[in-house]
Amino acid sequence: MVLGQVRTDEKSNEITAIPELLELLELTGCIVTIDAMGCQKEIAKNIMQAHADYVLALKENHPTVYDEVKVYFESALNEPHFYGDIQKAKTLEKGHGRIEKRVYYLTDEIGWMEDKAQWSGLKAIGMVCSRVEKADGIHEQTRFFLSSVDDMALFSEAVRSHWGIENSLHWCLDVVFNEDKSRTHVDNSGENFAVIRHIALNLLKAYPAKMSFARKRRKCEYDADFVANVLFSQIAL
Repeated sequence: MVLGQVRTDEKSNEITAIPELLELLELTGCIVTIDAMGCQKEIAKNIMQAHADYVLALKENHPTVYDEVKVYFESALNEPHFYGDIQKAKTLEKGHGRIEKRVYYLTDEIGWMEDKAQWSGLKAIGMVCSRVEKADGIHEQTRFFLSSVDDMALFSEAVRSHWGIENSLHWCLDVVFNEDKSRTHVDNSGENFAVIRHIALNLLKAYPAKMSFARKRRKCEYDADFVANVLFSQIAL
């Protein structure tokens, strides 16, 4: 469910909008997960000040830290007898024509990191290796993370939940609502239509009909009674 959004300035990007969005939300006790764009020292500081934790995706936009973490885990895999402090977990998920295996690695042995003190609350670094088998072949990916949580169960759940958001929110908005193809940008129209799409998405997902999300949307186009049921199903009478 979408709880808040902030429009980015025309000549800006998510880095400036994320701190504004964080201020709108009550984050105490939460774990905030953000893509690599939001992997910033100031954003990590803001999250800690909100009494929350973070799991931030780490990519080449921070080349020094990225290389340090990448080399560390590569060495750990090649010489595991020297890295006994690394936590490890595995998950296997099947469904929708795909088999996905993930291996999670997490360590709080980060005293060697040059920039450790600059990342507020940093307790651990993580790596996730995923292997997805689909009809079109096998896809493998390795991702790295900076984390203020050093518990494997919390870390792995945060990573899985983040990609769940990608699949159940962003994918639906793009594929079912064609959001990426929208050219509505005049004045506040882009932001307004985004709000409307989010409301529609939440209502359709909450409606308990046994049919796909896309089919629910199509049925709303021609069945007035169905639309009424979707709109009023979440209103307590």
